[in-house]
Amino acid sequence: MALNLDGKKAVVEEVAQFAAKAHSAVVAEYRGLTVTELTELRKTARETGVYLRVVKNTLAKRAVAGTEFECMQDGLTGPLLIAFSMEDPGSAGRLISNFAKTHDKLITKIVAIGGQAFDGSELARLASLPTRDQGISMLMSVMKAPIEKFVRTLAAVKEQMQEAA
Repeated sequence: MALNLDGKKAVVEEVAQFAAKAHSAVVAEYRGLTVTELTELRKTARETGVYLRVVKNTLAKRAVAGTEFECMQDGLTGPLLIAFSMEDPGSAGRLISNFAKTHDKLITKIVAIGGQAFDGSELARLASLPTRDQGISMLMSVMKAPIEKFVRTLAAVKEQMQEAA
């Protein structure tokens, strides 16, 4: 069903709001996927904090204009869906990557993060980014390591002093 002008403006505004808050975006071609498969993808997206939308290319170009995802405009051709990571930078990448493993008709076209657009082949790099909790865990282990090493060194010195005495 064709949208009237007000409907188009509403779609552009909605997508622009999510694009302004998103950490990263993935654009994929969905040609050949069934309605059931797309519904499954949308359900998984909602569960993982990813905003997923099938948008006409002209509306998508207007929606991302003025955001850090403006760099994607040249690649928006064909039947595409846009996935915006709302919670952590890698969530959209993981969603599309995991879904594409079982559905070979979902083809990644563009990956965008930090104001730069990359080829779809960079999806694996985006998908491998740690979640927020994993990032905090990694940071804490790095911060904790020198203290643990210092305590082990003191314990070793203490043991040497006891052996010598």
